[in-house]
Amino acid sequence: MDSSALAARVRALRLPIPNPNPSLSPTTVPVLSPGSRPWGRRLSCRLAARCSGPVNPNPNPNPKPSLSCSAVAAQEAAPAAAAAADIVRVRLRRLVEEFHSLPEPLDRVKRLLEYAAVLPPFPEAERAPANRVMGCTAQVWVSAAAAAAGADGLGRMRFAADSDSEITKGFCACLLSVLDGAPAEEVLELRPEDFGDLNVVGLPGRAHSRVNTWHNVLISLQKRTKALIAKGEGRPPVEPFPSLVIGADGIRAKGSYAEAQAKFLSPNAMKVKELVSVLREKKIGVVAHFYMDPEVQGILTAAKRQWPHIHISDSLVMADAAVKMAEAGCQYITVLGVDFMSENVRAILDQAGFEKVGVYRMSNEQIGCSLADAAASPRYMQFLETASRSPPSLHVIYINTSLETKAYGHELVPTITCTSSNVVQTILQAFAQIPDLNVWYGPDSYMGANIAELFQQMSCMSDEEIAEVHPKHDRNSIKSLLPRLHYFQEGNCIVHDMFGHEIVERIRELYCDAFLTAHFEVPGEMFSLAMEAKKRGMGVVGSTQNILDFIKNRLKEALERSVDDRLQFVLGTESGMITSIAAAVRDLLGSGASSSSGRAKIEVEIVFPVSSDSVTKASPNGSHGSISTVASDLTKLAIVPGVATGEGCSIHGGCASCPYMKMNSLQSLLAVCHQLPDKNNALSAYQASRFSATTPLGRSVAEIGCEPILHMRKFQATSKLPEKLVDEVLSRTGETVS
Repeated sequence: MDSSALAARVRALRLPIPNPNPSLSPTTVPVLSPGSRPWGRRLSCRLAARCSGPVNPNPNPNPKPSLSCSAVAAQEAAPAAAAAADIVRVRLRRLVEEFHSLPEPLDRVKRLLEYAAVLPPFPEAERAPANRVMGCTAQVWVSAAAAAAGADGLGRMRFAADSDSEITKGFCACLLSVLDGAPAEEVLELRPEDFGDLNVVGLPGRAHSRVNTWHNVLISLQKRTKALIAKGEGRPPVEPFPSLVIGADGIRAKGSYAEAQAKFLSPNAMKVKELVSVLREKKIGVVAHFYMDPEVQGILTAAKRQWPHIHISDSLVMADAAVKMAEAGCQYITVLGVDFMSENVRAILDQAGFEKVGVYRMSNEQIGCSLADAAASPRYMQFLETASRSPPSLHVIYINTSLETKAYGHELVPTITCTSSNVVQTILQAFAQIPDLNVWYGPDSYMGANIAELFQQMSCMSDEEIAEVHPKHDRNSIKSLLPRLHYFQEGNCIVHDMFGHEIVERIRELYCDAFLTAHFEVPGEMFSLAMEAKKRGMGVVGSTQNILDFIKNRLKEALERSVDDRLQFVLGTESGMITSIAAAVRDLLGSGASSSSGRAKIEVEIVFPVSSDSVTKASPNGSHGSISTVASDLTKLAIVPGVATGEGCSIHGGCASCPYMKMNSLQSLLAVCHQLPDKNNALSAYQASRFSATTPLGRSVAEIGCEPILHMRKFQATSKLPEKLVDEVLSRTGETVS
């Protein structure tokens, strides 16, 4: 088919546009008077019509004023709306029919290339970083403009696109044949899954990345459509979240909270020297969690270049790192984290034969954790007692709990520890390995609900897709396990609890085309948003280490492409992660020499979600979520670390910053180190707990509490539950392993 014939076919796909404005440039954005608002008028009427349905059984306790349209206005709009209804879907159906008429994959690719050939030229001035589509293997640029309303009163969208890949350019041409000139509302109503019947690619092995491109371009066009609607209606732009922009030539902060974070990414050289000196002199190792204060992490990151026995990670490997430090000759281990982390380090060192190595916390007061507190509550013990009466049962407990809780739980129900990165595989393997098993997960209710939602989604996937997640499962097995998965519903992390509806709505508005990261502990709405992004290669859901690895891998891919690029990531976890992220990004940018003459300029922007009720004062009244002890535990903190502006942090909202973790200060670390060895027992309150207590059955808390952790380690090494654990599960029912 020659280009003129294809151009005619593309024009035929499009329905007539009432009263088009032929003089409108694809890059021109007309300013509409507040009185016209054609999109808002139609959207409002649609919303009003939808509101006439059944009442939501769980209404928002703080509803916003609803949009309304009079019946007269709705009747007047009906003829025009009907005349132009479903323009996008009609075009899409015609496009689907066209490609379905080509049975051979090669023919479909040729047709795609023909579409690429007739795509109108893209203005060179529009090939700017702001118009790049993130998440595409090839370079893709898009622009959008709002056409003046026609006689039907409906606003139309005009789009332009281009790519340095002919295949991708063909995708863009297909999308524009469907969306260009369509009403704004219909552009926004289209979903990526609507393209499920459009089998365009025909390139085995690369189809997934091509589908991701298709989806990401669509979402980018929709984001621009929303912005133009808001501008046309005279609405002020939504305030962006604070962020850090990291490049090979330095770091720029946007917003006061980001400035506070960036302040310590270039640490004080004298403090670094002082710390290295005392660590080396007294043979002290340091294990710290990712959620440390930026000042502490900045100093530790710099000090590690001179003293190797410093490790910053998630909670899973902190104890492992401590053992390696003891093996290398360290006589003391300082733990920067919450108390259950120092307990685990102490217990694992004892298990490894390093009882004489001292383990020290960074505060003489309790450093709590809302999740650990939830697991230590009577309600959690009741949850486990119910599990013990429902054999065969396995208790899967999150690692962010105390050793004592693990010990008591293991006596009631056979228990294995999990992390946010291995919990899904742990549970699926347990169901595959033990027939008719009941799994009881806790204490994080958000993570439990997210796991249940994930398995529900898997029950609708093909057997092949499910096998990619776990080879021993299919649709039937996933459906059968759903009623046997139980999770505790009264525990959450006070940090990840802030990623609720308000945050999600702002992400949808401003960052729908960005890379989205989310910890497994976030509420369900944020989880679903991140999972949708993950499906199109734009997101990750998992542990802090998973998030860090995702950012690094996307940056490596950008460096390999060697073209100017800007990657934007929404950080869906504790903001302390930025130090490790910034260090990793700067190392990669330095190794890629992206700022050198003739090299590509690549920048990484890390966005910090901040809720609107950000304050700095920690009120002793009330509580956060269902954990009533959190506020009272923190009354001793007059100010939770953060900035004294509208972007501060508190236990009631604000930035994603854990107040417990911020009790680990640089001053405390230096003070503890300088006082070692503790000849006068002045640091007794700082020593990590060594449990001498026994369980109700008279067994050692330290010994029994370590067993679930050791079961997890064996699972990680073999991808199977240990035989000892399986035997314990089955012995409660009188069964044996076949």
